[in-house]
Amino acid sequence: MKLSGKVAVITGAGSGMGKAIAELFASEGAKVVVSDLNVDNAGKVVDGITEKGGIATAVATNVAIETDVQQLINTAVEKFGTVDILVNNAGIMDNFVPAGELTDELWEKVFAVNTTGPMRTSRMVLPIFIEKQQGVIVNIASAGGLFGSRAGAAYTASKHAVVGFTKNVGFQYAKLGIRCNAIAPGAVNTNIAASLTAPNPFGAERASIGMAINPGLGQPEDIAKVALFLASDDSSFVNGTTVTADAGWTAY
Repeated sequence: MKLSGKVAVITGAGSGMGKAIAELFASEGAKVVVSDLNVDNAGKVVDGITEKGGIATAVATNVAIETDVQQLINTAVEKFGTVDILVNNAGIMDNFVPAGELTDELWEKVFAVNTTGPMRTSRMVLPIFIEKQQGVIVNIASAGGLFGSRAGAAYTASKHAVVGFTKNVGFQYAKLGIRCNAIAPGAVNTNIAASLTAPNPFGAERASIGMAINPGLGQPEDIAKVALFLASDDSSFVNGTTVTADAGWTAY
């Protein structure tokens, strides 16, 4: 098992990619903290893991709230003794709102979840990792963090920030046995679209142009396999980078 004895905290793990990552990590021997805003969904994921002989616990977390993040990491340490792996998966979309129509409220909401959340969870686990001289952070970025119009202005900027944050953490802590990488998924069949309420017509039209060259829709399990590689010792020489997983969409 690739993650035997490891403790993994995964945000947004009640569904979609986070759920698939939690299930795969558990099957590879990790003790998993299933964190999600919807604790009922997180509980169902935990039930599924334990039914298969895995070890997991659910924690209700809004990553946009500092006290929730503190409780998440503290619970992981209290329950399992430490944290070895952090997967920052929780994220929301932005209704494809273009810059000219963007409000402060939407900008701050998207950044709070997509960018500030990963910063806070990373800030909480780094002292643990530094003390042990080992640890892995995997951030779920997006093809929208590499290119200009896969979403609206706020989402695009927030995911670009995640890519930059990943590079910074990866390099600065490399000599302390800590690695930080990101995954940039393309189009994946998840429920993040549930965070879309009323897509902006102009922004959605501009963002959809590239869909014509998209080779295919991925499944959450496809991203989970990449996350497992980055979380395991198989990627021991991979650090401070972003792995694109999009069936070749951005290669055009």
